[in-house]
Amino acid sequence: MWEMESQRVAFGDSLRQLGRERQDIVVLGADLSSSTRTFVFAEEFPERFFNCGIAEQNMMGVAAGLAAGGKIAIPSTFAVFATGRVYDQIRQSIAYPKLNVKIVATHAGITVGGDGASHQINEDIALMRAIPNMTVVVPVDAVETPKALRAAVEYDGPIYIRLCRINVPRVTTEEDPFEIGKCTMLREGADVTLIGTGLMVSRCLKAAETLEQEGISASVVNMSTIKPLDKAKVLELAKATGGIVTAEEHTVAVGMGSFIATMISENYPVPIRRVGIPDVFTASGESDELMVKYGLTEEAVAKMAREVVLERN
Repeated sequence: MWEMESQRVAFGDSLRQLGRERQDIVVLGADLSSSTRTFVFAEEFPERFFNCGIAEQNMMGVAAGLAAGGKIAIPSTFAVFATGRVYDQIRQSIAYPKLNVKIVATHAGITVGGDGASHQINEDIALMRAIPNMTVVVPVDAVETPKALRAAVEYDGPIYIRLCRINVPRVTTEEDPFEIGKCTMLREGADVTLIGTGLMVSRCLKAAETLEQEGISASVVNMSTIKPLDKAKVLELAKATGGIVTAEEHTVAVGMGSFIATMISENYPVPIRRVGIPDVFTASGESDELMVKYGLTEEAVAKMAREVVLERN
């Protein structure tokens, strides 16, 4: 149905283009530049690329120092190392002084597949969202990824960008807008709102097609910025459709869905269901198998939508 593309390749190519345009961009790696595709930047701008080795905490400290000296620092590694291993350095050295460090993490969630359970992190969005001054962005596909990176470079302050390892469906176009702090409507509906982030947006679109055949009209939203959340649009949709389903490749215990549920309960309570990873340490396995095992499917989204419609009525 959709063309499958790599966010990592789009990131590397976009990084190189931004490097040509701006001399103040520096990139840092943790011995994974081939996997993160930052080697594309390193080949053209070796004097502005710093391989810090398998020393992620030091990499974040170096990034903070470069940013304090006026550079736009872009450290990149796997999400499990870019958030969990370096939480204190991000909090104290990057977010507290509100420095221009743009952390781009690849290999997030359970779709790291063959890399195994030790390389999965399903709580990274929660970790980063909890830090004051931090902005959290989850591009939906390889088309939106360069837009998000460019916006991050132009934004004043620290940002966390989360990318997939696997190829993802292309669900947006070059003409579709991207703005930090704003979600985008991909489908208009009247009966329920499906809010997805990252890989799960495509599942929401497929679920909406299934629901349409059953006479249920669903709006589909791409929530590409988790923090700051587009509260005004979510409330508008809650009032318009009367029910919400959220979907994310992240722990459901404290993810986008829980953020939206809290906001909705405080402002305009409507039926809401959340699709996400259970509060468990996930198993090793192939990406597609894990998505099914933990219920991250269009069938699960459609099921939740039916429940919301029934409860609302």
